[in-house]
Amino acid sequence: MIQSTPAPTEILKGLSQIASRYDVLLCDIWGVVHDGEAHHRRAVAALQAFRAKGGVVVLITNAPRPRQPIIDQLDEFKVPRDAYDAIVTSGDVTVGLIEERGTAPLYHIGPERDLALFDEVREATGLTPTLAALESAEFVVCTGLYDDETETPHDYAGSLQKMRDRNLPFICANPDIVVHRGTTLLYCAGALAQAYTQLGGEAIYAGKPYPPIYARALSLAAQSSRAPIDKSRVLAIGDALATDMAGAAHLGVDALLITGGIHRHILHPDEGEAVQLHVLAQFIADKPGDPTYVMRELAW
Repeated sequence: MIQSTPAPTEILKGLSQIASRYDVLLCDIWGVVHDGEAHHRRAVAALQAFRAKGGVVVLITNAPRPRQPIIDQLDEFKVPRDAYDAIVTSGDVTVGLIEERGTAPLYHIGPERDLALFDEVREATGLTPTLAALESAEFVVCTGLYDDETETPHDYAGSLQKMRDRNLPFICANPDIVVHRGTTLLYCAGALAQAYTQLGGEAIYAGKPYPPIYARALSLAAQSSRAPIDKSRVLAIGDALATDMAGAAHLGVDALLITGGIHRHILHPDEGEAVQLHVLAQFIADKPGDPTYVMRELAW
């Protein structure tokens, strides 16, 4: 018999407490599986244990690149491949959005490492995306800041205004606002999309918390399990309210918030292990997506 889901904001010591309730994990990567510099050993072990008991793990990330570079990065961080069944990225979804626009010239904002996205478009369609100057582009694809270690959204104020003056659609390949690399906080493409919408521009988001990335994730889960997916048996895991928890709420699945991730400075101000429920309740008030469970770090 399937056990009933407990009240929201139950504090867990380990995933093993609730694993029998779920067949599928949709697990965030950055902030849960690794911190941008090294993998989290206990998190990886938890995913391996869940799969060993017959569960399916789909890693779901707002990384603005196709899945293969993310797999390569996980290999570099020594994340074993038996910790997951499949990966879906916001870059994968962005490829589809670019395909819809055919050969229309686009203006790319982002680091050189993200150019693999356009290689993926070429492989999928046989057409080479036309990268153009802002003055001649028909839409914008933003995968991040050119240099996220030195720049902020303020550095893009002039370019964003020019885009708004031309009313260019702005495809955001990574809806995250900020992310931690180790202990350093870096701005992501979502911060520029947010600034653009504040100017009245149109932003189109490829990743979490929006539906397309979840549709792809559930499709991959069904392929791995070789059975239809019952959403009542799906658990989303992540460390960000605005993306992971909101996405789970929109999808209608339970959610586990990792409190030691992007919000750790608020939920663990003294770097303590425990999160206080009254602090959490105050933090999530009036924000989208109440977590079903919380845990400082993912562990079995």
